[in-house]
Amino acid sequence: MTREMRGRVQTVLRYVVLIVVGMFMVYPLIWMVGASFMTNQQIFSGVGFIPKSPTLDGYIRGFAGYQGMNLLYFMFNTYKFVLPKVLFTVVSSTVTAYGFARFDFPGKKFSFAVLLSTLFLPQVVLNVPQYILFDQMGWLDSYLPIVVPSLLAADTYFVYMQIQFLRGIPRELEEAAQIDGCGIMQRLWYVIVPMLKPSIVSCALFQFMWASNDFMGPLIYINTVAKYPVSIFLRMSMDADVGFEWNRVLAMSLIAIIPSLVVFFLAQDSFVDGIAAGGVKG
Repeated sequence: MTREMRGRVQTVLRYVVLIVVGMFMVYPLIWMVGASFMTNQQIFSGVGFIPKSPTLDGYIRGFAGYQGMNLLYFMFNTYKFVLPKVLFTVVSSTVTAYGFARFDFPGKKFSFAVLLSTLFLPQVVLNVPQYILFDQMGWLDSYLPIVVPSLLAADTYFVYMQIQFLRGIPRELEEAAQIDGCGIMQRLWYVIVPMLKPSIVSCALFQFMWASNDFMGPLIYINTVAKYPVSIFLRMSMDADVGFEWNRVLAMSLIAIIPSLVVFFLAQDSFVDGIAAGGVKG
């Protein structure tokens, strides 16, 4: 067998393995789409995803809602805090990373060590002190406890991601801009931010998906049903009846993840570039 033929065989085998693994990973989502058109009896009768007698009852009952508030209402509630959280995360993480990566100031190493140490703290350890703090500030039953920490660069992972990406940007570009008369914020906006676009898109996508799927945060801080996001609404719909319809739950879940899928596929090129570039910088 020639070297060229061997290379083709290896390529074919590689793609076959990737397709098989990909099918195993995507099948739950495909089954979810098909099961949303099935009855409870059909869902538990096998693992097939093609409905024998398709029905739209799950979608119809899903949009029926709860006390006049339907699925779209709770999805709107979700993006009331998701969009500001994403915006604040991008701004605060970029500015903070720029300060750590480009400037020397007293206590920089200690501050950076403290910043990184917060990555090792599980969120469950912080729930009680944060709840007490926000209670004393009068922020409970609002979206402020979820949004405001992102404005203060509390999402350490994104700050670290931006720092890693900044290490690969030559300082000479900023020095040239400085010679042309650009100040600190001008250098950040006109030089750094355009080059940080892949990393910024990655941060925005991660935060968008994580915040959209957040369950514990709204459950802890929000007490009014009218302010619940879609994640808690889905859990409420499962508790509403003793024998709830799975097709209704699956239909609502499928609709709830559509915005995240759309955003991801629209920005997937920049997302992959940001992850790859941020992961190889030393």
